[in-house]
Amino acid sequence: MRRSAVTIVMVHNWYQTPGGEDRLYRAESELLEAHGHRIIRFTDDNARIRRLGRLTLARSTLWNFAAAARLRALVARERAAVVHFHNTFPLLSASVLRAARRAGAAVVQTLHNFRLICPNGLLYRAGAPCEDCVERNLPWPGVVRSCYRGSRAATALAAAAVLARRFTGAWHDGIDAYIVLSDFARSVFQRAGFPEEKLKVHPNFVYPDPGVGHGRGGYVLFVGRLSEEKGVAVLVAAWKRLKAPAVLEIVGDGPLAPRLRSAAQSAPIRWTGSLPHAEVLARLRGASLLVAPSLCYEGSPLAVLESLAAGTPVVASRIGSLPEIIEPERTGWLAPPGDVAGLADVLAHALSDCSRLARMRQEARRQYEERYTAESHYQALTRLYEQVACHG
Repeated sequence: MRRSAVTIVMVHNWYQTPGGEDRLYRAESELLEAHGHRIIRFTDDNARIRRLGRLTLARSTLWNFAAAARLRALVARERAAVVHFHNTFPLLSASVLRAARRAGAAVVQTLHNFRLICPNGLLYRAGAPCEDCVERNLPWPGVVRSCYRGSRAATALAAAAVLARRFTGAWHDGIDAYIVLSDFARSVFQRAGFPEEKLKVHPNFVYPDPGVGHGRGGYVLFVGRLSEEKGVAVLVAAWKRLKAPAVLEIVGDGPLAPRLRSAAQSAPIRWTGSLPHAEVLARLRGASLLVAPSLCYEGSPLAVLESLAAGTPVVASRIGSLPEIIEPERTGWLAPPGDVAGLADVLAHALSDCSRLARMRQEARRQYEERYTAESHYQALTRLYEQVACHG
């Protein structure tokens, strides 16, 4: 049954380095438009940061009066029923959430990361998960340890932005629903004091459908940012230990890229750098496996969901939300996070039986069709919009 189309304002602060949140914002907006909704985009771009002085940036991060005034006028003028927020840090600030509420719209926010309870947004420090700030009103351990960008001043500003939200009516009373990406994330935010009834679990989705691949490319694939928390260094060490006949192909860029260049010269590893999304999907369709060796709590990683959509089984870390996505011996395998020998053993087992991998491709695709399609996401999202619009 087709739901009645309404006007929705979609709000997002683009990142300097494009990632999954940017892609989800774009895909969700396009999906709603494809179903006949009128979507008005309200955005800012962190590419502007390099042109801003420190004082101007600090003011915008704490409370952006100009952005709030523009959004409030827009919502009132267009009579938007719902304002859906993705990222507001740092340029839009929490001011825009209060503005949407005061203009009379229902307010929904997707919590793609843990920034409202952790200054760096990852719940990750010193090579492992860290929950020291989860149950604190003031995340002072993160400030003391300079957890955001290795800077105490930058961390203090990030923490102050959350405090400004707490004390200005843009906290829980100003939000009709929070979308979280997993049951794991929901439990973390509940422990942090978020109202249980406002936390709605909606995992990410794949749009458009990449189609099923053959998996006969003769390589195992990693896709993601080349940074410590993604576990790519652990993967490289495990691959060298494994001495597999296949090639490990690494797609992405980031601070560990120089190390990857060196590793690729001494092992069967191919580093491609960043690729256009269409080419990434093609690589997923041809891969024997995708490996997601994360050391941090992932949300609902798009590369993993796209791998399932392509019919490619996944080896993932047993951490955060990943065990909710991967079913061992059905759609992939789980490995202990940060354990080089453990990951090597799991990879060796996964690659030991080609006929089993072929059967698992069908199961991976079936799981995508059951849980992560654009249509199922649209139905869940519009039901939520109807609920908040009625009670807002």
